[in-house]
Amino acid sequence: MLRVMTWNIRTGGRDRNDPGRLDRVIEVITAQAPDVLALQELRGFERGGLMAQVATRVGMTPHLARSCFGQPVAVLVRPPLRVVAAGALRRPFHHAAARVVVGTSAGPLTVLGTHLYPYSGGRRRVEVDWLVAAVRRAQGPLTLVTGDLNSLDPTVDHTARLAGMPALYRRRHLRRGGGSVDTRVVARLLAAGLVDLWPSVAAGAPEADGLTVPTRFGGAEFAGMRLDYLFGTPALAERVRDCRVIRGGVADTASDHYPVLADVDLTAG
Repeated sequence: MLRVMTWNIRTGGRDRNDPGRLDRVIEVITAQAPDVLALQELRGFERGGLMAQVATRVGMTPHLARSCFGQPVAVLVRPPLRVVAAGALRRPFHHAAARVVVGTSAGPLTVLGTHLYPYSGGRRRVEVDWLVAAVRRAQGPLTLVTGDLNSLDPTVDHTARLAGMPALYRRRHLRRGGGSVDTRVVARLLAAGLVDLWPSVAAGAPEADGLTVPTRFGGAEFAGMRLDYLFGTPALAERVRDCRVIRGGVADTASDHYPVLADVDLTAG
């Protein structure tokens, strides 16, 4: 069973008033022991060997995608899994997008880890098209798109929730002009044939079980939302045995996002 996890750890897991937060991030990762881990908001990880230090502590090999505008992202892989190819998507993502291909007994697994633009739905719509193009270029039928997509699910009514948010943050999730809720990113991924893994596994579960922000750490810009996703191609989705949001204990205060984890059966056949 292959375990995959995505997590926005907020500004590199470090704050002036909470210097121990990165240790809590590492504690959560160690407890969940993912085989493939997509991390976002890795501020400072490209300097001073911090990425290598964190990767060593969690026992994984890192593949960092740097950002010219925002913060880096990374996909980490646990040995003895074999990395066939790795690099950054060569598009001007505000944050970044990493592409890692892992060899498995079921064939190559392409993992795209990203963090989409937080402030404009129009910009996110451009970025998601770059992701869909990368999915189409992937070798084999097994592809995972994961990360903080800063986007809402089109199958859920968000009107009341957004109405209670401060206008500054509410605008991030509304379409320009008409003011309707902007769900184009998730709709685009679904239209491309990808499967949203949490609802595919947790059908009938309360919506609250899938929410990834905010945590007890905080997050004034959030109002009980699912912004962090695992999307898979149909061939991958049919192999998913569990998908859940990790809450409780240290995860409540390690970041303003909760991690999302899935177990995938990639044995041959």
